[in-house]
Amino acid sequence: MRSFSAALAALALAATAFSASVTTPAIAASSERLVIGISQYPSTLHPSFDSMLAKSYVAGMARRPITTYGADWELTCLLCLALPTYADGTAVDEVAEDGNPGLAVSYELKDGMVWGDGTPITTKDVAFTWQVGHERETGIDAYELFRRIDRVVLHDDRRFTLHINKRTCDFQGIGDFNLLPAHIEGPIFAQGASDYKVRTAYQTDPTNPALWFGPYRVAQVVTGQRILLERNPNWWGPAPYFDEIVVRTIENTAALTANLLSGDIDMIAGELGLAIDQALAFETRHGDRFQMIYNPGLIYEHLDVNLDHPALGERAVRQALIQAIDRQAISDQLFGGKQPVANSNVNALDSVYHDGVPTYSFDPQAAQTLLDEAGWRTGPDGVRAKDGQRLSFSLMTTAGNKSREQVQQVLQAQWNAIGADVAIKNEPPRVFFGQTVSQRGFDGLALFAWLSAPESIPRTTLHSDQIPTAENSFTGQNYTGYANAQMDRVIDDLETDCAPESQTQNWQALQSLYARDLPAIPLYFRANSYILPKNMRGLTPTGHQYPSTLWVEEWRLAE
Repeated sequence: MRSFSAALAALALAATAFSASVTTPAIAASSERLVIGISQYPSTLHPSFDSMLAKSYVAGMARRPITTYGADWELTCLLCLALPTYADGTAVDEVAEDGNPGLAVSYELKDGMVWGDGTPITTKDVAFTWQVGHERETGIDAYELFRRIDRVVLHDDRRFTLHINKRTCDFQGIGDFNLLPAHIEGPIFAQGASDYKVRTAYQTDPTNPALWFGPYRVAQVVTGQRILLERNPNWWGPAPYFDEIVVRTIENTAALTANLLSGDIDMIAGELGLAIDQALAFETRHGDRFQMIYNPGLIYEHLDVNLDHPALGERAVRQALIQAIDRQAISDQLFGGKQPVANSNVNALDSVYHDGVPTYSFDPQAAQTLLDEAGWRTGPDGVRAKDGQRLSFSLMTTAGNKSREQVQQVLQAQWNAIGADVAIKNEPPRVFFGQTVSQRGFDGLALFAWLSAPESIPRTTLHSDQIPTAENSFTGQNYTGYANAQMDRVIDDLETDCAPESQTQNWQALQSLYARDLPAIPLYFRANSYILPKNMRGLTPTGHQYPSTLWVEEWRLAE
């Protein structure tokens, strides 16, 4: 077995040599067609199923959320005229149907918006979207948002009020209220909620213009390979610059750069392209031919732990595992120090970060001691065991992502050194996210990233009522199965106690609990690397969960 230092050195050398062999001049992008390379293919194009960045990236060009966060990290309207406020009477406290404190929040849609087939976007689509989301059997990701909305009152074709059964501090934003076309999806949903996911037109007829309402609409889908977007003739906003945009999926990141250098693609998406180590190596060899942008943000690379695993369910084991990882060395040697070690699920860039959160340093001896004290003894084969249960588990991630696969090898080597038997098992992203992770089918640890908005309360990933099960149609994103009554109370208080002092205390408590319990093992916060044509203008990285494609109409090539 190679030592960790030897493995890390070899991996760093491989990163340095990345994409060294291809030198064919790139073909310049034109206004007729822009070809974008990304490293994952979406498991579905339906906006409310399978939380996956690849889908959000594509959908950003063909849809719009009602509200979103901009590149300035400020909440803004995209489909509405203004955010609701108490001051102007569009937010009003009321008593909810269950007798608890509730809230009525009113929005007005912008005038002139239409679906891609020319059908007006109206509050009927709002009501239908709520109907789909409010039915638990549907199994959408944002069920918690719709569960809280007791009813939707339509005042006319543009004005509506959401009557919410919980008075929360973050009531203005409804970015996960993804509008659906009632005239297309209504008859399909009427056939039943439980299997709507497989019958939706987004799955069976994704090139139907009526599904889209952005600057572009989906014109061609080659599953697993590419999605062609064409100008939407019914788009009501500023005209986009490119006639067509092709999003090509190349899951192997070495092949991704080879395609860029050969001119088969024009750019690599920062949101889903090269890891920072690969981008740095690429820039060293070819940076003079492209525009390179590095953007730090709220992209939390971590290991979700399946807490139902007999060994990993023990907190002492999880604490030992994180102490056995030299996360700073991974950041320094693989990522040039540009991806800071994560101490919790909240980035230091976020205003709610707690700088007193407990931290774990690299201390393999302390890790060994923790396991000894917890009763995990080393057997003759070098693997620890307790009560007949070996310290053995799988480590999964997205196949073809070279950076993650490198990190996997480092983790495997370091955990082997403390007596853990780790099996690497990877899957294509659309399977990994669409089935294995979303249905808690991983037997050990799952390596991936969460993207969040600023000051985003992590209810769906940490609250016990968000654990996906077959009984709740796998709604929720608490894939670890974490259930802690104290964490539940902190999250509930974060949502409802809006006093600044209370917010500070609760955010500190949340991060401290997270660092102690380790429902997920923090690794680092990613920086995105954008590789663009030299003359591209208008693309602004956001640094959070809402992608740059939401402003694709601002992209253009300088003459």
